[in-house]
Amino acid sequence: MAKLMAKNNKKAPLFTTVLIIVLVAVVAFSGFKIYESLNSDPQVQGDTEPSTKTVTVDGVDYFPRQDITVLMLMGIDERGEVKKSESYNNTGENDMVALAVFDEQDKSYSVLALNRDTMMDIYALSVTGQPAGTIYGQLALAHTFGTGLEDSCENTVRTVSDFLSGVTVDYYLSMNMDAIAILNDAVGGVTVTVDDDFSKVDDTISKGEVTLNGEQALSFVQTRKDVSDELNISRMERHKEYMENFVSAFNAKVKESDTFVLETYEKVAPYIVSDCSINSMSAMLNRYADYTLREVVTPVGENVLTSDYVEFYVDEEQLQKLITKMFYKEK
Repeated sequence: MAKLMAKNNKKAPLFTTVLIIVLVAVVAFSGFKIYESLNSDPQVQGDTEPSTKTVTVDGVDYFPRQDITVLMLMGIDERGEVKKSESYNNTGENDMVALAVFDEQDKSYSVLALNRDTMMDIYALSVTGQPAGTIYGQLALAHTFGTGLEDSCENTVRTVSDFLSGVTVDYYLSMNMDAIAILNDAVGGVTVTVDDDFSKVDDTISKGEVTLNGEQALSFVQTRKDVSDELNISRMERHKEYMENFVSAFNAKVKESDTFVLETYEKVAPYIVSDCSINSMSAMLNRYADYTLREVVTPVGENVLTSDYVEFYVDEEQLQKLITKMFYKEK
């Protein structure tokens, strides 16, 4: 099986955990029309019916939960507004892939964040857009197969679903990177404590407490090269801090203005691709607006450094337990 690698990950910007919360907030609080491009009612490539497969872990049988809704969130390494590629290959890699799992039992949601460097079987498309088997490579590359719109999102959904033992994805939503700066400035900037040295990246970001403007926020959450040890895991700490402080600032703005969410959403809508219809968005608004965040989890594993790339191999046993915990119930 051929191995396919993303571009030099030490140079590639990264969409971070904060986008998970940002996108969940947008979906949860807005019932407005999002970016539409190829089809009026796109379908995910793969099974759309809930899985009924029973699994056995440590001698205990589990069956898929039917009381959860799964939203896949993708941060795409592309600048500018979303646009269609002229071929069925594009340059927009997945810099962030996460699954938001809404639990209807306890009115909460959890987030499963996947490392973009995770090695797995990726579904490939031919130059004509037809299925062309699988290629072993980093998760980041799944979105590059397709025109960069719904078909690329659907390809990522199918790839991740198979990697997670057939987990059903109900909806997806992707967003290009420039939306980070827009969202950051919309809340008046996000205040963080900077512990790492950013002097080689952005000399306006000094150590200590800093209120980030839009471009600084991009540097803070994206930069990998010349900051700390340049690994995803090391950046998780500042991702979490930014996420928490952004959510606080976002919630404060929501309380201040009844029109804040709509105005902000209209600014980022051109950067978004999703299969959520207006009815689906309205339903999510009504159902999940008051849900609380329970946890953000990331599969553990091993980073393998090559001369040009970073490969991340998950701990398969731990991953299966994580899948069972989030998506299954004891039989």
